[in-house]
Order: sequence, then structure tokens, then C-alpha cells
Amino acid sequence: MARGWDSKSVEEQIEAAEEEKASRRRPAGTAEERERRSKQAGLLLSRAKIVKDLEAATDPRYRTLLERTLAHLDAQIAAAGRVSQISSS
Repeated sequence: MARGWDSKSVEEQIEAAEEEKASRRRPAGTAEERERRSKQAGLLLSRAKIVKDLEAATDPRYRTLLERTLAHLDAQIAAAGRVSQISSS
């Protein structure tokens, strides 16, 4: 029975390696597209941090600041989404 598990593990490792190779072969896109994706990822990470901070905040003034920051980030994310829709059309 151990051999069956070993062979499945090896098979999964081979499939994972092939998927990784395939993802490397895909064109990365233009520099502008890479920059846009990077900016979008940064905005989403910032948003996640603000949401987490907002959940833990107790001071009303700090909560207000975080809510305003969250609204600003949401606007930037929405604008970035509109730009990527326009450029991909």
C-alpha cells in the first residue's frame, strides 16, 4: 500500500512541475500591464490591512480615519479596474 501512496505523490509532483513550467512559458505581458497588475495587487493588500485594522480599532477618530482611507483605496481600485477594462478592449 505504501508504494501506491508514493507513486501518487510522485505523480502529483510531476503534474505540479509541468504546471509551473507552463506558467513560466506564458507571456508576461507588456511592461505597462505588469505595472498595472503590480499596482492592483498592492492596492488590494493595503485594503486588506486597513479592513483588519478597522475591525480592531476602538477609537472613533481612528475608525473614521480608517474608513476614509478604505473609501479612498476602494476608489483607486475601481479606477484601476476601469483602466484595465478600457485597455483590454
